[in-house]
Amino acid sequence: MTRPPKPFVQEIDDAIDPGAAPPVPDVLPEGEAMQALAALSQRKGSGVMRFAVWAFGALFSFVLSVAAWDFVTNLLARNVVLGWTAFVLVAVAVLAALILAGREWAAFARMARIDGFRDRAITARSTADLAEARRVVVALTRLYAARPDTAWGRARLAEREAEVLDADALLALAERELLTPLDAEARVAVEAAARQVATVTALVPLALADVAAALFSNLRMIRQIAQIYGGRSGNFGSMRLLRRVFSSLVATGAVALTDDLISSVAGGGVLSKVSRRFGEGVVNGALTARVGVAAIDICRPLPFVALERPAVSSLVSRALAGLVSRG
Repeated sequence: MTRPPKPFVQEIDDAIDPGAAPPVPDVLPEGEAMQALAALSQRKGSGVMRFAVWAFGALFSFVLSVAAWDFVTNLLARNVVLGWTAFVLVAVAVLAALILAGREWAAFARMARIDGFRDRAITARSTADLAEARRVVVALTRLYAARPDTAWGRARLAEREAEVLDADALLALAERELLTPLDAEARVAVEAAARQVATVTALVPLALADVAAALFSNLRMIRQIAQIYGGRSGNFGSMRLLRRVFSSLVATGAVALTDDLISSVAGGGVLSKVSRRFGEGVVNGALTARVGVAAIDICRPLPFVALERPAVSSLVSRALAGLVSRG
């Protein structure tokens, strides 16, 4: 009968003390995707670069126009039917380009109109100009005349407007009656964008995927906020709004997420218990909420006075409900 082998035991003279091991670095996530997006939005080319882009753009447009002209005239000389067909197609393409350019111009005009409302309201409130305040309220009522979500507020405003004899009170009444449902829609858009950015950052481990998701989600969020308040920005208008929003955040130092906001969002130290990727998602979502609040400030026709400005912590808490443990 064979005996089982004896266990092998090796004695070590210099035992390793676990307490002497270096501590694990406790580095909080910083939202690298949103930081990169902020840097990209603020990057401006030099004067020489802008001039070169304009020169090459003008040259390309000129060459394309001459090529289209030669193509149509040569085709007309060869075959009248094909030549006129090419002429009609080129005319349709030019018309489509003009329509797109007109839409972008109209988008910039609407954004400037919203900015004008806000500036006029601030001036009327600071100077106690009741007449100017009434003109601002009339302009806002016309702006939202076709909006069914403001119908009840417009009716209440029409009933009580004549009773108010103070510029500040009149603007506060208009803000409560007209912008309350719009603020609620804007909060929903911000929460959806924050949730999407946080989820993609946490679950998609591809390089630059979080930056692309942050860019797409923030652009769509800003465009939705502009549409909610009546701006309806186009593609170039959305990029301009994104630059304005990040310029405001960078100027106030709000792009860097502070530890107290991380604690309020993550439920008191939960980021130290989960993966760093998940923590980056939470922070990117919180920074997206900050971008959304700044976009609301820029796109809103009246500043926050009578109504409370959305809090970033509450927006992120609702957006990330179920994604972040509260234990």
